[in-house]
Amino acid sequence: MHKIKTLLENLKDVKVIDSSIDYSDYVAVDLSASNEELSKLNITDAAAFENYIEDYLTKNNAKVAFGGYQEIRNLYKRSTVFNDKNSDERNIHIGLDLWIKAGTSVLAALDGTIHSFQNNTSLGDYGPTIILEHQIEEIKFYTLYGHLSLDSLTDKQIGTEVKKGEVIATLGSPPINGDYAPHLHFQIIIDIENKVGDYPGVCNEKDLEFYSENCPDPNLLLKMI
Repeated sequence: MHKIKTLLENLKDVKVIDSSIDYSDYVAVDLSASNEELSKLNITDAAAFENYIEDYLTKNNAKVAFGGYQEIRNLYKRSTVFNDKNSDERNIHIGLDLWIKAGTSVLAALDGTIHSFQNNTSLGDYGPTIILEHQIEEIKFYTLYGHLSLDSLTDKQIGTEVKKGEVIATLGSPPINGDYAPHLHFQIIIDIENKVGDYPGVCNEKDLEFYSENCPDPNLLLKMI
């Protein structure tokens, strides 16, 4: 884990959405269960949530709202994907979200190849998803891009090479994107565990230690703050 953290920290000038937007136009957003403003919002309503994000961006004179790594959220209570009666509730977010309008271009974080892609169609899931495989200095890892448009999966082929900064997708809108306000879920994964087109982006407290090791903070790479 130490080696990949050092590697990520040393990589420069990485963006995963619209390269024309400077990081100075990003603002952190708190979507945790402790945010009292969210208790007044119908978080099951994607349109209402999108309005909340748009208002937040306007108030902060920003273009992108970001955050959520290891954030404990109530956003997932509506979905059986995260609330199986036979297991602990999964409510700890282990990726990074970047909230901006549908149709925004999504970029490959680094040189790599397409590992897999899939439309994860359950309510509250990723919707269309792409996973890239990277190998730098003999270290192999993966980046996941979730909540994409359906067109983003058209003509994709496993093994296709991609270049850092290349447009690989666009952001989807609800309900195609899992029925969320438009945003990119970006996640770094060390061991993909034989998963194809999917990987957990939310975990329970019992598994947090494992996922903290296997999915390091994406901001080590993006350096937004």
